[in-house]
Amino acid sequence: MTTKSILCVGVGVPRLPADWELIQAATPAEARRHYKAQPCAVGLLIVQETDRSEELHAFLLDHWDLHWIVVLPPAALDLPVWRQLVRDHCIDYHTAPADSERLRHALGHAFGMVALRHDASPPRARDDATLTGQSSAILRLRRQVVKVASASAPVLIWGESGSGKELAAQAVHAHSPRRKGPFVPINCGAIPASLIQSELFGHERGAFTGAARDKRGLIESAQGGSIFLDEIGDLPMELQANLLRFLQEKTIYRVGGTRSIAVDARVIAASHVNLAQAVQRGAFREDLYYRLNVLALDVPPLRERRDDLLPLAEHFFHAFASERAPRVRGFSSGAAQAIRDYDWPGNVRELINRVRRAMVMAEGRLIQPLDLGLGAAAASAPLQLDDARIRAERDAIDASLLRAGRNITLAARDLGVSRMTLYRLLAKHGIPASSRAGYTGGQSE
Repeated sequence: MTTKSILCVGVGVPRLPADWELIQAATPAEARRHYKAQPCAVGLLIVQETDRSEELHAFLLDHWDLHWIVVLPPAALDLPVWRQLVRDHCIDYHTAPADSERLRHALGHAFGMVALRHDASPPRARDDATLTGQSSAILRLRRQVVKVASASAPVLIWGESGSGKELAAQAVHAHSPRRKGPFVPINCGAIPASLIQSELFGHERGAFTGAARDKRGLIESAQGGSIFLDEIGDLPMELQANLLRFLQEKTIYRVGGTRSIAVDARVIAASHVNLAQAVQRGAFREDLYYRLNVLALDVPPLRERRDDLLPLAEHFFHAFASERAPRVRGFSSGAAQAIRDYDWPGNVRELINRVRRAMVMAEGRLIQPLDLGLGAAAASAPLQLDDARIRAERDAIDASLLRAGRNITLAARDLGVSRMTLYRLLAKHGIPASSRAGYTGGQSE
C-alpha cells in the first residue's frame, strides 16, 4: 500500500523506493492538473537548463504548502534568480546529476517534517459559508444556525464589531431552503441617508432628478433569497417604517411609484449595538424591533473562542496566500502562543488584519510575534478594553489605507464604510491634516 506520494515536476527522475508513489508531470501545467486530482505534501522539482525561472516561481508560489526539493544544473546556482527561487521555495537542493541515496534521504526527511507538521498543526478551516472552529461557543452557534435556517421568520444577529455577523448570516442562508436564491448584503451605515431609500426600495423613472429609468432596489433583487441588513441600528427612523411595512405585508413601493410590488425575501438583520436599549432611547422603533427579533442569534467574541484562534489564523493564512512573501511558510511557536494569549478586542476582523500584515512584513520563513504586532513590547503594557478597541480600529484603517495606496475611496470600500465615515474616523483618531494630505480621494462613490 502506497503511503508516500511525491509530485515530481520535470524529466530525468532518479530511482526511488518501490513503496513511494511518484506523480510524474513534465511541465508545471501538467503538475497543476495532477495536484488537483491527487494532492500530496512533498514535491520534487527537476530543473533543466532550458527552464524559465519565472514560470517555476509562479508555480511554486501557488503550491507553497508542499515541501519542495529541487535538483538543478550546477551552473544555475551562479545565477541570482535561481538562488532566490531555492531560498524562497525549497527546503533542500541538489545539483545534477543527483546522488540517488542522498536524494532518498532528503525526501525521507521531508516526509518526516510533514508528519511533524500534521501532528502539531490544528485542523485547517474550511473555506465555505459555515463558521470556523470547534470551541463550545461556536459549536453552539452552528447548532442554532441550522435550527434557525429551516424556518422562514426574520433573524436578528447580535455581536461585537468584527465578530463575524455577516458570516453567521451567510450560514443561515446557506442552510436554508432559500440557498439557491441570492444573498444580498447591505451595510445600512455605509449608504448615505439621501440615497438609502432609493437603494433599498428602488425608484421609478422620473421620481427625482437623474432618475432616467426604473431601478430595482436591493430588497427587490433578493427575490427568492435572503437580504442581510448589517448595522440595522443605523437605519434612519423614516426608513424603519418602510421596512416594517415590508416585513408585515411582503410588499414594497419604489420611490415615486404608486403600485405595490410583492417580494419574497427573508430578512436577516444584524447590529453591534443593543437594539433593546436603542428602543428605550427612542433611536429605534419598538414595533420593528419585535418584528425582527423573532429568531435571535448571538455571535460570540473571539476572546470566548480560545480554541478557535489558531485554526482561524491558519485559515486566513491560506485564504490570503497570494499576498504573502514567498518564503513565509506559517506561524512560529512563539507567534502561536502570542495569538492564544491576546484578547483580540477587534475580533475576527483584527485577526485577519494582523495575519495579512504579518504575511507581508515577516522576514523569516515563520511568522514571529513582532510580525503580528504582538511582541514583548505590546504584552508588557496591557491596555484597557476601550483603548485596545481604538487601537484595533486604527490598525484596521492603517492597513486598508496601505493596501489601497492611500486612496480614500478604495480604502473605504475595503473597510465597508462610506468615504465620509472614513474621513470621520481619520479625524476621530487624531490624524493631523498634514498626514492626511497625502491621502487621495479618488472618484466619488
